[in-house]
Order: sequence, then structure tokens, then C-alpha cells
Amino acid sequence: MSTIELVGIAIILLVLLVIFIKIFKKPLKLLLKLVFNTIGGFIALIVVNFLGSFIGISIGVNWINAIIVGIFGLPGVGLLLILQLVL
Repeated sequence: MSTIELVGIAIILLVLLVIFIKIFKKPLKLLLKLVFNTIGGFIALIVVNFLGSFIGISIGVNWINAIIVGIFGLPGVGLLLILQLVL
């Protein structure tokens, strides 16, 4: 291949990449936010279990609880504690 063909292919790939990013920017941003919040929720559950062990409170550390805490934030931890007491 000649240099002109390689430059042409590179420009086409760059344009396709820009189009891909513009189309999927919001869904990817939402997905990344959910992933980071879920990881944060998982860490929050571990902290609650560690500190709660001194007073007899524990929440199961699993992905469902981590996603609930990831979506709702710290109120999600309270929600899980209330659900545990009610059920």
C-alpha cells in the first residue's frame, strides 16, 4: 500500500471513531457511572460489615446489594438495613 492509501484509511477510521463516540457517549457515560457506583457500593458494604460487626449489624456482600447501594448511594445502605430488619 502506498502512503496516500494508508493516510486515507487512517482518516476514515478516525471519522468512524468520532461518530462512534458521539453516538454512544451518553450510554457509555451512564454505564461507567453505574460501574463506579457499584464498586463504591461494594466498598461501602464491606465497611458497614466491618464496623457493624462491633454492634451486631451485617449486610451480605454480593453484587445485588452492591448495585442497590451503587444506584441509591448511602441511602441504599439504609434501605438494605431496614429491609434486613423488616424481613
